[in-house]
Amino acid sequence: MIIRLTCVRRDCPMAPNLSSEQAFSALAGLVVASILLAAEVCVATESATESMVRNGDFSRQTVEGGPAEWSIWEPGHRQNACRVRLTSDGLVVDAPGRPFAVGGVTQIIEGIRPGRAYHITATCALWEIATPYRSVLVRVTCFAAQRPVHPAGVLIRGPFIKEGNLAAFDDVIMAPEGAEKAEISLEVKWPGEGAVTWKSVRMIPCEPPAPRLVKVGTVHFRPRGSTPQRNLELYAQFVHEAGKLGLDIVCLPELITVVGTGKKSFEVAQSIPGPDTEFLGQAAKAARVWVVVGLAEKDGDDVYNTAVLFTRDGQVAGKYRKVHLPREEWKEGIVPGREFPVFSTDFGRVAIQICYDWFFPESHANFALRGAEILFAPTWGETYADSEGRVHGENVFRVRARDNGLYLVASVYDGSSMIIDPMGRILVSNEGKEGLFWCEIDLSKREEWPWVGYWRAIGPRDRMPGTYGMLSEDPPQPTY
Repeated sequence: MIIRLTCVRRDCPMAPNLSSEQAFSALAGLVVASILLAAEVCVATESATESMVRNGDFSRQTVEGGPAEWSIWEPGHRQNACRVRLTSDGLVVDAPGRPFAVGGVTQIIEGIRPGRAYHITATCALWEIATPYRSVLVRVTCFAAQRPVHPAGVLIRGPFIKEGNLAAFDDVIMAPEGAEKAEISLEVKWPGEGAVTWKSVRMIPCEPPAPRLVKVGTVHFRPRGSTPQRNLELYAQFVHEAGKLGLDIVCLPELITVVGTGKKSFEVAQSIPGPDTEFLGQAAKAARVWVVVGLAEKDGDDVYNTAVLFTRDGQVAGKYRKVHLPREEWKEGIVPGREFPVFSTDFGRVAIQICYDWFFPESHANFALRGAEILFAPTWGETYADSEGRVHGENVFRVRARDNGLYLVASVYDGSSMIIDPMGRILVSNEGKEGLFWCEIDLSKREEWPWVGYWRAIGPRDRMPGTYGMLSEDPPQPTY
């Protein structure tokens, strides 16, 4: 089921090995904290304001027996329309014998004010809906001069699965410039043999949510003729600099105790926690900054190419072991990682990939579906700009960020260390210089693609993982 709201202009969101359905739930879980914060801000306003949605509990009906104040929405190909009917439990939408049917109800909301915030909530009961995140939606489309401001509208965050079969939607949206009215739509897409019973829908003016500003940094520096300990000291200086700048998090490159030392990973590998993480943790604590850094890890007889996340208190918050290994590593006996963890911080949810992982789009999709908002990439090489018509790392990183709707922060030796936004824009780059480079980002920002809409909300819902079988299997034969 889907809820849609459209606005018109006057001048026209960590556990490894999740299933696709669990990954959808993880993505939805990513935004719970921000929703709760926004909801708290709205409470005072809502207590004195009635909902702008008429007959939002579906208690009144028309002479024909339909829901009063609502219009039935059907697809152009009406043979594949869902059945919509009022019952004593609410508004039921189903499609017996038509698993790929679509349909729902819509209502026009008058009195929308440009730049005003609106708190939208909805509740429903789900009956044998296989993929609620794909199949149950609430959409708001704003209109200006009788035309949609954006054809995709805004998908309201949800459904969040509650006790039993109950589900809820909860979000705060901003009316765009020129908006005069909005359409709110409850949509069901491909219910299979299941059903959705809508219980309530509300829309209340409220205070706008606060931005989620994060100062993010990346380092471009390559030691030469050094030692593992000296490298730790050199990179700790960048951590201290990040602290002086007031950054929230800084990304250091891959295998910092290997680069420029003439050593192999297995020669310098240490346990995690261990002496290397103790040293870097002290720097993170002194600077009061989160730190991502690549290290060689020894665990028993195994050696991994690992990236560690430190908290502002200098504690190890988690680690990622590089999953995809190039020949230079597997021929040395390095062991691959097996998981794609996502970590919670005091500003959002982050993940880490390492170097060669960027060749494999499945990595980025895993992190995004698990709720990562920022993906850090300690990388040896390379992120060069395109040359001779060939696509190099810079544009691949940009596409990975765009395809998954997340920020991507690369710290490299070969190419450019850079910060990329969810639209694929390079926000900051070292441009051939050494040092620490940073910018401030807003994790609450939901920028829309023309026609498509806000990809972070659209893409995961439109995936078809049931058709991707070979992507999770080993190739049965040579592919060339």
